[in-house]
Amino acid sequence: MKKTFPLSVPGKEGPRVLEMIKLELTKYVKRERKKTLPPEMNVWDFQCKVGSGSMTASAVPFPDLSKAIEAVALAGSDEVYVEILASAEFRERKTFSSPYHRRGQ
Repeated sequence: MKKTFPLSVPGKEGPRVLEMIKLELTKYVKRERKKTLPPEMNVWDFQCKVGSGSMTASAVPFPDLSKAIEAVALAGSDEVYVEILASAEFRERKTFSSPYHRRGQ
């Protein structure tokens, strides 16, 4: 997904517009995660870029996407460019050794 969102919409306040943008991005990510994974892959990973334009966009980790959008809005930009590319990856599962024991064992 490569899209430029306006930050000023007639009849809507600034924070409401940001929430609408975040909602659309959340829906996109949910759709991508529902797609079937290729064989031997177990998770979808997302590479993100955010900026005031496509040329000024910088890479952002997926968990920090909303903070980066808010930072562009606070900088006084009229629009925000968001690029999210999904890719399938294989990740090893983490194993934890629990120091706690169940009762009765």
